Amino acid sequence: MKSVQVYDTTLRDGAQGEGVNFSLQDKLLIARRLDELGFDFVEGGYPLSNPKDAEFFQRIAAEPLKRSRLCAFGMTRRKGVKPADDPGMQALIESQAPVITIVGKTSDFHVNEVLRVSLDENLAMIRETIAYLREMGRDVIYDAEHFFDGWKANPEYAAKTIQAAEEGGAMIVVMCDTNGGSMPEEVAALAKEAAKAVGIPLGIHTHNDCDLAVANSLAAVDAGAVHVQGTINGLGERCGNADLVSVVANLALKKKDYKVLGGGGAEHLTDLSRYVYEVGNMHFRINQPFVGPSAFAHKGGMHVHAVNRVASSYEHIAPERVGNTRRVLVSELSGRSNIVALTSKANLQNDNALMERVLKQVVDLENRGYQFEAAEASFELLVRRAAGTFKPHFELLHYHVDVETTGDGVTTTEASVKLRVRDEVRHEVAEGDGPVNALDAALRKALNGHFPNLRGVQLVDYKVRVINSDAGTAAAVRVVIESRDEDGATWGTVGVNENVIKASWDALVDAIEYKLCKSNQ
Repeated sequence: MKSVQVYDTTLRDGAQGEGVNFSLQDKLLIARRLDELGFDFVEGGYPLSNPKDAEFFQRIAAEPLKRSRLCAFGMTRRKGVKPADDPGMQALIESQAPVITIVGKTSDFHVNEVLRVSLDENLAMIRETIAYLREMGRDVIYDAEHFFDGWKANPEYAAKTIQAAEEGGAMIVVMCDTNGGSMPEEVAALAKEAAKAVGIPLGIHTHNDCDLAVANSLAAVDAGAVHVQGTINGLGERCGNADLVSVVANLALKKKDYKVLGGGGAEHLTDLSRYVYEVGNMHFRINQPFVGPSAFAHKGGMHVHAVNRVASSYEHIAPERVGNTRRVLVSELSGRSNIVALTSKANLQNDNALMERVLKQVVDLENRGYQFEAAEASFELLVRRAAGTFKPHFELLHYHVDVETTGDGVTTTEASVKLRVRDEVRHEVAEGDGPVNALDAALRKALNGHFPNLRGVQLVDYKVRVINSDAGTAAAVRVVIESRDEDGATWGTVGVNENVIKASWDALVDAIEYKLCKSNQ
Protein backbone atom coordinates (compact mmCIF):
# COMPACT_ATOMS: atom_id res chain seq x y z
CA MET A 1 0.00 0.00 0.00
CA LYS A 2 1.12 3.53 -0.76
CA SER A 3 1.65 5.72 2.31
CA VAL A 4 0.29 9.25 2.06
CA GLN A 5 1.63 11.89 4.45
CA VAL A 6 -1.01 13.99 6.22
CA TYR A 7 0.00 17.59 6.97
CA ASP A 8 -2.27 19.61 9.26
CA THR A 9 -2.35 23.40 9.06
CA THR A 10 -5.40 24.01 11.26
CA LEU A 11 -3.36 26.16 13.64
CA ARG A 12 -2.30 28.59 10.88
CA ASP A 13 -4.33 28.33 7.68
CA GLY A 14 -7.40 27.18 9.57
CA ALA A 15 -7.05 30.05 12.03
CA GLN A 16 -7.40 32.50 9.12
CA GLY A 17 -11.06 31.51 8.74
CA GLU A 18 -13.71 34.04 9.71
CA GLY A 19 -14.81 33.55 13.32
CA VAL A 20 -11.84 31.30 14.18
CA ASN A 21 -9.61 32.55 16.98
CA PHE A 22 -7.48 29.98 18.76
CA SER A 23 -5.85 30.93 22.04
CA LEU A 24 -2.36 29.73 22.85
CA GLN A 25 -3.84 27.01 25.03
CA ASP A 26 -6.20 26.00 22.21
CA LYS A 27 -3.27 25.61 19.84
CA LEU A 28 -1.28 23.52 22.30
CA LEU A 29 -4.24 21.24 23.00
CA ILE A 30 -5.02 20.70 19.31
CA ALA A 31 -1.37 20.06 18.46
CA ARG A 32 -1.14 17.41 21.18
CA ARG A 33 -4.32 15.72 19.98
CA LEU A 34 -3.06 15.60 16.38
CA ASP A 35 0.22 14.17 17.67
CA GLU A 36 -1.63 11.44 19.57
CA LEU A 37 -3.44 10.40 16.39
CA GLY A 38 -0.23 10.16 14.38
CA PHE A 39 -0.52 13.05 11.92
CA ASP A 40 2.74 13.20 9.98
CA PHE A 41 3.15 16.98 10.17
CA VAL A 42 1.59 19.63 12.42
CA GLU A 43 2.12 23.21 11.35
CA GLY A 44 2.13 25.51 14.36
CA GLY A 45 2.03 28.92 12.70
CA TYR A 46 4.19 31.77 11.43
CA PRO A 47 6.55 32.68 14.30
CA LEU A 48 7.31 36.18 12.97
CA SER A 49 3.66 37.17 12.67
CA ASN A 50 2.63 37.46 16.35
CA PRO A 51 3.88 36.74 19.89
CA LYS A 52 1.34 33.94 20.39
CA ASP A 53 2.81 31.86 17.58
CA ALA A 54 6.34 32.54 18.78
CA GLU A 55 5.42 31.38 22.31
CA PHE A 56 3.66 28.32 20.89
CA PHE A 57 6.91 27.09 19.37
CA GLN A 58 8.81 27.73 22.58
CA ARG A 59 6.26 25.76 24.60
CA ILE A 60 6.36 22.83 22.17
CA ALA A 61 10.16 22.88 22.11
CA ALA A 62 10.17 22.37 25.89
CA GLU A 63 8.05 19.23 25.46
CA PRO A 64 8.35 18.05 21.85
CA LEU A 65 5.66 16.18 19.96
CA LYS A 66 6.11 12.42 20.08
CA ARG A 67 4.83 11.21 16.71
CA SER A 68 4.19 14.24 14.51
CA ARG A 69 6.88 16.50 13.04
CA LEU A 70 6.37 20.12 14.00
CA CYS A 71 6.48 22.66 11.18
CA ALA A 72 6.98 26.43 11.22
CA PHE A 73 5.62 28.41 8.30
CA GLY A 74 7.34 31.29 6.53
CA MET A 75 7.98 33.02 3.24
CA THR A 76 10.99 33.24 0.97
CA ARG A 77 13.66 35.81 1.85
CA ARG A 78 12.98 39.43 1.07
CA LYS A 79 14.06 41.01 -2.18
CA GLY A 80 17.74 41.93 -2.17
CA VAL A 81 18.37 40.52 1.32
CA LYS A 82 20.56 37.54 2.14
CA PRO A 83 18.67 34.79 3.98
CA ALA A 84 21.00 35.06 6.97
CA ASP A 85 20.08 38.76 7.30
CA ASP A 86 16.33 38.30 6.89
CA PRO A 87 14.31 38.60 10.15
CA GLY A 88 11.82 36.08 8.82
CA MET A 89 14.53 33.46 8.43
CA GLN A 90 15.85 34.12 11.90
CA ALA A 91 12.38 33.74 13.41
CA LEU A 92 12.00 30.39 11.68
CA ILE A 93 15.35 29.19 13.01
CA GLU A 94 14.57 30.44 16.52
CA SER A 95 11.27 28.53 16.50
CA GLN A 96 13.36 25.33 16.84
CA ALA A 97 10.87 23.56 14.57
CA PRO A 98 12.60 20.63 12.83
CA VAL A 99 10.65 21.26 9.61
CA ILE A 100 10.16 24.60 7.87
CA THR A 101 7.42 25.15 5.31
CA ILE A 102 8.29 27.92 2.86
CA VAL A 103 5.76 29.47 0.50
CA GLY A 104 6.92 31.04 -2.75
CA LYS A 105 5.49 32.41 -5.97
CA THR A 106 4.80 30.09 -8.91
CA SER A 107 2.77 32.46 -11.08
CA ASP A 108 4.69 34.98 -13.18
CA PHE A 109 1.71 37.32 -12.80
CA HIS A 110 2.12 37.32 -9.01
CA VAL A 111 5.88 37.74 -9.29
CA ASN A 112 5.46 40.80 -11.51
CA GLU A 113 2.34 42.42 -10.02
CA VAL A 114 2.29 41.36 -6.36
CA LEU A 115 5.88 40.60 -5.37
CA ARG A 116 7.22 43.15 -7.86
CA VAL A 117 10.58 41.49 -8.48
CA SER A 118 12.15 40.06 -11.61
CA LEU A 119 11.39 36.48 -12.56
CA ASP A 120 15.04 35.54 -11.99
CA GLU A 121 15.08 37.19 -8.57
CA ASN A 122 12.04 35.15 -7.54
CA LEU A 123 13.85 31.95 -8.52
CA ALA A 124 16.89 33.04 -6.49
CA MET A 125 14.68 33.84 -3.50
CA ILE A 126 13.21 30.33 -3.58
CA ARG A 127 16.50 28.54 -4.10
CA GLU A 128 18.57 30.56 -1.60
CA THR A 129 15.92 30.49 1.14
CA ILE A 130 15.61 26.73 1.08
CA ALA A 131 19.37 26.21 0.79
CA TYR A 132 19.98 28.43 3.83
CA LEU A 133 17.43 26.59 5.96
CA ARG A 134 18.94 23.29 4.91
CA GLU A 135 22.38 24.57 5.94
CA MET A 136 20.88 25.38 9.32
CA GLY A 137 19.83 21.77 9.72
CA ARG A 138 16.14 22.03 8.91
CA ASP A 139 14.08 19.92 6.53
CA VAL A 140 12.10 22.10 4.14
CA ILE A 141 8.69 21.66 2.54
CA TYR A 142 8.06 24.04 -0.34
CA ASP A 143 4.50 25.30 -0.89
CA ALA A 144 4.18 26.46 -4.51
CA GLU A 145 1.58 29.20 -4.19
CA HIS A 146 -0.91 29.61 -7.08
CA PHE A 147 0.67 26.55 -8.67
CA PHE A 148 -2.23 25.60 -10.94
CA ASP A 149 -3.03 29.15 -12.08
CA GLY A 150 0.65 29.79 -12.65
CA TRP A 151 1.20 26.58 -14.60
CA LYS A 152 -1.80 27.20 -16.84
CA ALA A 153 -0.58 30.74 -17.60
CA ASN A 154 3.14 30.01 -18.04
CA PRO A 155 4.10 26.35 -17.59
CA GLU A 156 7.76 26.95 -18.46
CA TYR A 157 8.26 29.47 -15.66
CA ALA A 158 6.13 27.54 -13.17
CA ALA A 159 8.35 24.51 -13.76
CA LYS A 160 11.45 26.63 -13.09
CA THR A 161 10.09 27.69 -9.69
CA ILE A 162 9.62 24.16 -8.40
CA GLN A 163 12.95 23.14 -9.90
CA ALA A 164 14.54 26.00 -7.93
CA ALA A 165 12.96 24.55 -4.78
CA GLU A 166 14.41 21.14 -5.61
CA GLU A 167 17.84 22.66 -6.27
CA GLY A 168 17.72 24.41 -2.91
CA GLY A 169 17.12 21.10 -1.14
CA ALA A 170 13.36 20.91 -0.52
CA MET A 171 12.18 17.44 0.41
CA ILE A 172 8.65 17.95 -0.96
CA VAL A 173 7.07 20.36 -3.46
CA VAL A 174 3.44 21.07 -2.61
CA MET A 175 1.13 22.16 -5.42
CA CYS A 176 -1.21 24.83 -4.02
CA ASP A 177 -4.62 25.60 -5.49
CA THR A 178 -4.54 28.92 -3.67
CA ASN A 179 -7.64 30.44 -5.29
CA GLY A 180 -9.59 27.19 -4.99
CA GLY A 181 -10.76 27.40 -8.59
CA SER A 182 -9.25 24.28 -10.16
CA MET A 183 -11.21 21.24 -11.33
CA PRO A 184 -10.21 17.68 -10.35
CA GLU A 185 -9.25 16.78 -13.91
CA GLU A 186 -6.98 19.85 -14.07
CA VAL A 187 -5.35 18.95 -10.78
CA ALA A 188 -4.67 15.38 -11.92
CA ALA A 189 -3.26 16.46 -15.30
CA LEU A 190 -0.97 19.18 -13.92
CA ALA A 191 0.23 16.96 -11.08
CA LYS A 192 1.50 14.54 -13.71
CA GLU A 193 3.20 17.42 -15.54
CA ALA A 194 4.86 18.60 -12.32
CA ALA A 195 6.16 15.09 -11.67
CA LYS A 196 8.04 15.29 -14.97
CA ALA A 197 9.68 18.57 -13.95
CA VAL A 198 11.13 17.52 -10.58
CA GLY A 199 12.58 14.40 -9.05
CA ILE A 200 11.29 14.87 -5.48
CA PRO A 201 7.87 13.91 -4.08
CA LEU A 202 4.82 16.07 -4.68
CA GLY A 203 2.13 17.22 -2.28
CA ILE A 204 -1.23 18.96 -2.64
CA HIS A 205 -2.78 21.94 -0.83
CA THR A 206 -6.30 22.89 -1.93
CA HIS A 207 -8.89 25.49 -1.03
CA ASN A 208 -12.62 24.94 -1.18
CA ASP A 209 -13.93 27.88 -3.21
CA CYS A 210 -15.62 25.53 -5.72
CA ASP A 211 -16.53 22.97 -3.03
CA LEU A 212 -13.93 20.64 -4.54
CA ALA A 213 -11.03 20.80 -2.08
CA VAL A 214 -11.37 17.19 -0.94
CA ALA A 215 -12.02 15.93 -4.49
CA ASN A 216 -8.99 17.86 -5.77
CA SER A 217 -6.81 16.43 -2.99
CA LEU A 218 -7.86 12.89 -3.85
CA ALA A 219 -7.31 13.55 -7.56
CA ALA A 220 -3.77 14.70 -6.84
CA VAL A 221 -3.04 11.61 -4.75
CA ASP A 222 -4.35 9.36 -7.50
CA ALA A 223 -2.05 11.25 -9.91
CA GLY A 224 1.00 10.56 -7.72
CA ALA A 225 1.06 13.05 -4.84
CA VAL A 226 2.22 11.49 -1.57
CA HIS A 227 1.53 14.40 0.78
CA VAL A 228 -1.81 16.13 1.54
CA GLN A 229 -2.22 19.41 3.39
CA GLY A 230 -5.46 20.64 4.92
CA THR A 231 -7.28 21.52 8.12
CA ILE A 232 -9.56 19.73 10.54
CA ASN A 233 -13.19 20.41 9.59
CA GLY A 234 -12.05 22.37 6.53
CA LEU A 235 -11.44 25.56 8.51
CA GLY A 236 -9.76 28.35 6.59
CA GLU A 237 -10.02 31.63 4.76
CA ARG A 238 -12.96 32.32 2.44
CA CYS A 239 -14.60 28.92 1.86
CA GLY A 240 -11.96 27.01 3.78
CA ASN A 241 -9.32 24.39 3.06
CA ALA A 242 -9.52 20.70 2.27
CA ASP A 243 -11.15 18.98 5.23
CA LEU A 244 -8.57 16.49 6.46
CA VAL A 245 -11.32 14.55 8.22
CA SER A 246 -12.87 13.69 4.86
CA VAL A 247 -9.50 13.28 3.15
CA VAL A 248 -8.29 10.78 5.74
CA ALA A 249 -11.61 8.93 5.80
CA ASN A 250 -11.69 8.58 2.02
CA LEU A 251 -8.07 7.48 1.74
CA ALA A 252 -8.34 5.04 4.64
CA LEU A 253 -11.78 3.60 4.01
CA LYS A 254 -12.96 4.27 0.47
CA LYS A 255 -9.75 3.96 -1.53
CA LYS A 256 -8.05 0.58 -1.56
CA ASP A 257 -4.38 1.32 -2.14
CA TYR A 258 -3.45 4.00 0.40
CA LYS A 259 -2.34 4.06 4.01
CA VAL A 260 -2.63 7.17 6.22
CA LEU A 261 -1.85 7.87 9.88
CA GLY A 262 0.18 4.69 10.07
CA GLY A 263 -2.75 2.56 8.98
CA GLY A 264 -5.07 3.57 11.84
CA GLY A 265 -6.80 6.60 13.26
CA ALA A 266 -9.99 6.70 11.18
CA GLU A 267 -12.04 5.48 14.13
CA HIS A 268 -11.03 8.60 16.06
CA LEU A 269 -12.06 11.13 13.39
CA THR A 270 -15.40 12.02 14.97
CA ASP A 271 -13.75 12.65 18.34
CA LEU A 272 -11.08 14.78 16.67
CA SER A 273 -13.54 16.81 14.62
CA ARG A 274 -15.73 17.65 17.58
CA TYR A 275 -12.77 18.27 19.84
CA VAL A 276 -11.49 20.99 17.50
CA TYR A 277 -14.96 22.55 17.31
CA GLU A 278 -15.31 22.61 21.08
CA VAL A 279 -11.78 23.84 21.80
CA GLY A 280 -12.26 26.58 19.19
CA ASN A 281 -15.70 27.42 20.64
CA MET A 282 -17.41 26.77 17.30
CA HIS A 283 -20.68 25.09 16.40
CA PHE A 284 -20.57 21.65 14.81
CA ARG A 285 -21.34 21.46 11.11
CA ILE A 286 -24.28 19.14 11.62
CA ASN A 287 -24.24 17.58 8.15
CA GLN A 288 -20.47 17.27 7.87
CA PRO A 289 -19.59 14.08 5.97
CA PHE A 290 -18.42 11.11 8.02
CA VAL A 291 -18.38 12.86 11.41
CA GLY A 292 -21.35 15.26 11.60
CA PRO A 293 -24.18 14.41 13.98
CA SER A 294 -26.42 13.99 10.92
CA ALA A 295 -23.96 11.96 8.85
CA PHE A 296 -25.67 8.70 9.85
CA ALA A 297 -29.03 10.10 10.97
CA HIS A 298 -32.29 8.60 9.72
CA LYS A 299 -35.70 10.16 10.16
CA GLY A 300 -38.81 8.02 9.99
CA GLY A 301 -40.50 6.21 7.16
CA MET A 302 -38.90 3.62 4.93
CA HIS A 303 -35.34 4.74 5.74
CA VAL A 304 -35.59 3.76 9.38
CA HIS A 305 -37.32 0.51 8.51
CA ALA A 306 -34.61 -0.35 5.96
CA VAL A 307 -31.70 0.61 8.20
CA ASN A 308 -33.09 -1.43 11.08
CA ARG A 309 -33.08 -4.46 8.81
CA VAL A 310 -29.91 -3.84 6.77
CA ALA A 311 -27.77 -0.88 7.85
CA SER A 312 -25.91 -0.69 4.56
CA SER A 313 -29.15 0.01 2.71
CA TYR A 314 -28.77 3.71 3.52
CA GLU A 315 -25.20 3.96 4.87
CA HIS A 316 -22.07 3.85 2.71
CA ILE A 317 -19.92 2.68 5.65
CA ALA A 318 -20.56 1.56 9.19
CA PRO A 319 -20.51 4.77 11.28
CA GLU A 320 -18.29 3.14 13.90
CA ARG A 321 -15.45 3.05 11.40
CA VAL A 322 -15.05 6.81 11.85
CA GLY A 323 -16.12 6.88 15.51
CA ASN A 324 -19.62 8.11 14.71
CA THR A 325 -22.96 6.45 15.49
CA ARG A 326 -26.27 5.85 13.81
CA ARG A 327 -29.14 8.04 14.93
CA VAL A 328 -32.83 7.35 14.52
CA LEU A 329 -34.26 10.80 15.00
CA VAL A 330 -37.72 9.73 16.07
CA SER A 331 -36.42 7.44 18.84
CA GLU A 332 -34.83 7.88 22.24
CA LEU A 333 -31.46 6.97 20.72
CA SER A 334 -31.05 10.37 19.02
CA GLY A 335 -28.96 11.75 21.86
CA ARG A 336 -26.37 8.99 21.85
CA SER A 337 -24.25 10.06 18.91
CA ASN A 338 -22.10 12.57 20.73
CA ILE A 339 -20.97 10.34 23.60
CA VAL A 340 -20.60 6.72 22.49
CA ALA A 341 -16.86 7.17 22.01
CA LEU A 342 -16.54 8.60 25.52
CA THR A 343 -18.50 5.80 27.16
CA SER A 344 -16.29 3.21 25.48
CA LYS A 345 -13.24 4.98 26.93
CA ALA A 346 -14.74 4.53 30.38
CA ASN A 347 -14.80 0.72 29.87
CA LEU A 348 -18.51 0.38 30.56
CA GLN A 349 -19.13 -2.29 27.97
CA ASN A 350 -19.19 -5.05 30.60
CA ASP A 351 -21.80 -3.34 32.79
CA ASN A 352 -24.90 -2.98 30.65
CA ALA A 353 -27.04 -1.63 33.46
CA LEU A 354 -24.52 1.09 34.25
CA MET A 355 -24.16 1.86 30.55
CA GLU A 356 -27.90 2.37 30.25
CA ARG A 357 -27.98 4.66 33.28
CA VAL A 358 -25.12 6.74 31.89
CA LEU A 359 -26.65 6.95 28.44
CA LYS A 360 -30.02 7.95 29.86
CA GLN A 361 -28.41 10.78 31.82
CA VAL A 362 -26.33 11.90 28.86
CA VAL A 363 -29.37 11.96 26.58
CA ASP A 364 -31.16 14.16 29.11
CA LEU A 365 -28.16 16.44 29.56
CA GLU A 366 -27.55 16.76 25.82
CA ASN A 367 -31.16 17.80 25.38
CA ARG A 368 -30.45 20.58 27.87
CA GLY A 369 -27.39 21.71 25.92
CA TYR A 370 -24.48 19.78 27.40
CA GLN A 371 -21.65 18.51 25.19
CA PHE A 372 -18.89 16.30 26.55
CA GLU A 373 -16.42 16.08 23.65
CA ALA A 374 -14.20 18.79 25.19
CA ALA A 375 -15.33 18.14 28.77
CA GLU A 376 -14.22 14.61 29.51
CA ALA A 377 -13.64 15.41 33.17
CA SER A 378 -17.32 16.26 33.62
CA PHE A 379 -18.20 13.06 31.80
CA GLU A 380 -15.98 10.98 34.09
CA LEU A 381 -17.65 12.52 37.12
CA LEU A 382 -21.05 11.73 35.57
CA VAL A 383 -19.98 8.09 35.24
CA ARG A 384 -18.76 7.99 38.85
CA ARG A 385 -22.09 9.41 40.04
CA ALA A 386 -24.06 6.89 37.98
CA ALA A 387 -21.92 4.06 39.37
CA GLY A 388 -22.38 5.29 42.94
CA THR A 389 -18.63 5.69 43.48
CA PHE A 390 -18.54 9.49 43.65
CA LYS A 391 -18.38 11.19 47.02
CA PRO A 392 -18.29 15.01 46.92
CA HIS A 393 -15.36 16.61 48.70
CA PHE A 394 -17.33 19.69 49.78
CA GLU A 395 -20.88 20.99 50.00
CA LEU A 396 -21.99 24.40 48.77
CA LEU A 397 -23.94 26.38 51.34
CA HIS A 398 -24.00 29.74 49.62
CA TYR A 399 -22.25 31.94 47.11
CA HIS A 400 -22.69 35.56 46.17
CA VAL A 401 -21.17 37.73 43.45
CA ASP A 402 -21.16 41.52 43.55
CA VAL A 403 -20.15 43.68 40.56
CA GLU A 404 -19.89 47.45 41.02
CA THR A 405 -19.05 50.13 38.46
CA THR A 406 -18.20 53.67 39.51
CA GLY A 407 -19.07 56.78 37.59
CA ASP A 408 -15.62 56.94 36.04
CA GLY A 409 -16.05 53.44 34.57
CA VAL A 410 -13.95 51.47 37.08
CA THR A 411 -15.46 48.03 37.72
CA THR A 412 -14.74 45.88 40.77
CA THR A 413 -15.92 42.32 41.29
CA GLU A 414 -16.15 40.48 44.61
CA ALA A 415 -17.36 36.96 45.34
CA SER A 416 -18.08 35.20 48.61
CA VAL A 417 -18.32 31.42 48.97
CA LYS A 418 -19.59 29.47 51.96
CA LEU A 419 -18.82 25.74 51.98
CA ARG A 420 -18.95 22.76 54.32
CA VAL A 421 -15.65 20.91 53.97
CA ARG A 422 -15.61 17.73 56.01
CA ASP A 423 -16.82 18.95 59.43
CA GLU A 424 -15.78 22.57 58.96
CA VAL A 425 -17.75 25.49 57.51
CA ARG A 426 -15.55 27.84 55.48
CA HIS A 427 -16.65 31.29 54.38
CA GLU A 428 -14.22 33.16 52.10
CA VAL A 429 -14.28 36.35 50.04
CA ALA A 430 -12.10 37.22 47.04
CA GLU A 431 -11.85 39.84 44.33
CA GLY A 432 -11.25 39.01 40.68
CA ASP A 433 -11.18 40.21 37.11
CA GLY A 434 -14.84 39.42 36.56
CA PRO A 435 -17.34 37.23 38.39
CA VAL A 436 -15.95 33.86 37.34
CA ASN A 437 -12.40 34.75 38.30
CA ALA A 438 -13.63 36.05 41.67
CA LEU A 439 -15.68 32.89 42.30
CA ASP A 440 -12.71 30.73 41.40
CA ALA A 441 -10.45 32.63 43.79
CA ALA A 442 -12.95 32.44 46.67
CA LEU A 443 -13.52 28.72 46.08
CA ARG A 444 -9.78 28.06 46.15
CA LYS A 445 -9.37 30.02 49.39
CA ALA A 446 -12.09 27.95 51.01
CA LEU A 447 -10.52 24.65 49.94
CA ASN A 448 -6.76 25.17 49.99
CA GLY A 449 -6.42 24.50 53.71
CA HIS A 450 -7.89 21.03 53.28
CA PHE A 451 -6.55 20.24 49.80
CA PRO A 452 -3.14 21.87 49.32
CA ASN A 453 -2.61 20.21 45.92
CA LEU A 454 -5.25 22.56 44.47
CA ARG A 455 -2.70 25.38 44.63
CA GLY A 456 -1.15 24.01 41.45
CA VAL A 457 -4.44 24.00 39.51
CA GLN A 458 -4.94 26.86 37.06
CA LEU A 459 -7.94 27.88 35.01
CA VAL A 460 -6.35 28.28 31.57
CA ASP A 461 -9.38 28.82 29.33
CA TYR A 462 -13.02 29.80 29.63
CA LYS A 463 -15.60 29.68 26.84
CA VAL A 464 -19.28 30.62 26.72
CA ARG A 465 -21.71 29.66 23.97
CA VAL A 466 -25.38 30.58 23.68
CA ILE A 467 -27.42 27.42 23.05
CA ASN A 468 -30.90 28.64 22.12
CA SER A 469 -30.27 32.11 20.73
CA ASP A 470 -33.94 32.59 19.81
CA ALA A 471 -34.65 33.06 23.53
CA GLY A 472 -32.65 36.31 23.57
CA THR A 473 -31.26 37.32 26.94
CA ALA A 474 -33.08 34.38 28.59
CA ALA A 475 -31.20 31.86 26.46
CA ALA A 476 -29.32 29.01 28.07
CA VAL A 477 -25.54 29.13 27.83
CA ARG A 478 -22.90 26.42 27.84
CA VAL A 479 -19.69 27.17 29.72
CA VAL A 480 -16.58 25.08 29.04
CA ILE A 481 -13.56 25.50 31.31
CA GLU A 482 -10.07 24.14 30.65
CA SER A 483 -7.87 23.51 33.70
CA ARG A 484 -4.25 22.52 34.13
CA ASP A 485 -2.24 21.30 37.11
CA GLU A 486 1.41 21.54 38.10
CA ASP A 487 2.20 18.33 36.18
CA GLY A 488 0.93 19.79 32.92
CA ALA A 489 -2.20 17.61 32.82
CA THR A 490 -5.22 19.37 31.34
CA TRP A 491 -8.93 18.62 31.59
CA GLY A 492 -12.19 20.17 30.48
CA THR A 493 -15.46 20.63 32.38
CA VAL A 494 -18.87 21.94 31.35
CA GLY A 495 -21.89 23.64 32.88
CA VAL A 496 -25.21 24.67 31.33
CA ASN A 497 -27.79 27.09 32.70
CA GLU A 498 -29.81 30.16 31.78
CA ASN A 499 -27.66 31.97 34.35
CA VAL A 500 -24.06 32.25 33.13
CA ILE A 501 -22.77 32.49 36.71
CA LYS A 502 -24.49 29.23 37.68
CA ALA A 503 -23.21 27.49 34.54
CA SER A 504 -19.72 28.76 35.35
CA TRP A 505 -19.96 27.60 38.96
CA ASP A 506 -20.97 24.08 37.91
CA ALA A 507 -18.01 23.87 35.52
CA LEU A 508 -15.65 25.22 38.21
CA VAL A 509 -16.85 22.70 40.79
CA ASP A 510 -16.41 19.83 38.34
CA ALA A 511 -12.85 21.03 37.62
CA ILE A 512 -11.98 20.95 41.32
CA GLU A 513 -13.77 17.66 42.04
CA TYR A 514 -12.06 15.99 39.11
CA LYS A 515 -8.62 16.98 40.37
CA LEU A 516 -9.43 15.75 43.88
CA CYS A 517 -10.79 12.46 42.55
CA LYS A 518 -7.71 11.91 40.42
CA SER A 519 -5.55 12.65 43.46
CA ASN A 520 -7.55 10.13 45.55
CA GLN A 521 -8.31 12.73 48.20
